[in-house]
Amino acid sequence: MQSNDNLLVIGGQDIAKILDGQELAIIDIIKATYEAHAKAQTSVPHSIFLRFPDRPQDRIIGLPAYVGGEQPIAGMKWVASFPGNIKHELPRASASLVLNSMDNGRPYAFLEASLINMQRTAASAALAAKMFCRQEPKELSLIGCGPINLSVCRFVKAALPSVTKVRLYDLDQARAESFAKTVTSLTGCEVEVAASSQAAIQDSLLISFGTTAAQPYLDDAKLFADNSVVLHVSLRDLAPSVITSATNVVDDLDHVNREETSIYLTAQELGRTDFVTANIGDLLVGTKSMPTNNKPIIFSPFGLGILDVKLGQYVYDQAQSKNIGQTIANFFPNA
Repeated sequence: MQSNDNLLVIGGQDIAKILDGQELAIIDIIKATYEAHAKAQTSVPHSIFLRFPDRPQDRIIGLPAYVGGEQPIAGMKWVASFPGNIKHELPRASASLVLNSMDNGRPYAFLEASLINMQRTAASAALAAKMFCRQEPKELSLIGCGPINLSVCRFVKAALPSVTKVRLYDLDQARAESFAKTVTSLTGCEVEVAASSQAAIQDSLLISFGTTAAQPYLDDAKLFADNSVVLHVSLRDLAPSVITSATNVVDDLDHVNREETSIYLTAQELGRTDFVTANIGDLLVGTKSMPTNNKPIIFSPFGLGILDVKLGQYVYDQAQSKNIGQTIANFFPNA
């Protein structure tokens, strides 16, 4: 039994160093975790949403999770979304992650988790792009110019090197222009700032939504080209008319069908959920298959805590091997 009384704290700067350049390895971790989920080797309770009566735009979400297998892992991510931070030049989201020993339940690591949250999200989107694109895409369209879509861009570029051009749109034109320079610097891609979300989407075969939209604002299914892949990371951009016109894949239907997501709104309108083809893990392990058609494919990942704890364990293992992080000795009281 693990009896260590110490707690390892790993900060954001150290995590950035550990994860730098590891896009393909992270995608593999996410793929294996989705497969474990499809094989019923996980426990993923519904996320806990802490909301504030006088601040409806802000929220903090708790994601408890367990992944079994050769190295069983349990833990919880606590992630805050405060959109007003952007006006004060602070990131919208902040997060922390605790990992608990499966020997005795004691926490053994506490990690800054905004980078873990961002990169597991981007890796899941890139995995979907690689799985579902019918041909090698040359362009990627980004709706929303924030950290999530920047990570999606990096991970998609790593998974699909054929992407050489990025089209992007944000409600804040200055933010879009600044974002464009960053994308060029990080990826070397040609970048075009579109005048509208419709202009960014039109004729694109690979699109990622990374916005803070609280309700759908796109209801024209004809915007999306045949054979296109839509990475609906922000979950609330697309009206039911768009959802029902496409082939839909999610990470977990039970999780994504809540909290006013586009999937939830569509299910409420139809009174059923059979418009969703499959969970991505079921496709990976072969228990379900994609239909043969040229409809757009929309991937709507709610974001499962199993991805955070699995990537967090990878970070912890790397930190241990490289002697990174701060150890708090004798963290627990005497028995």
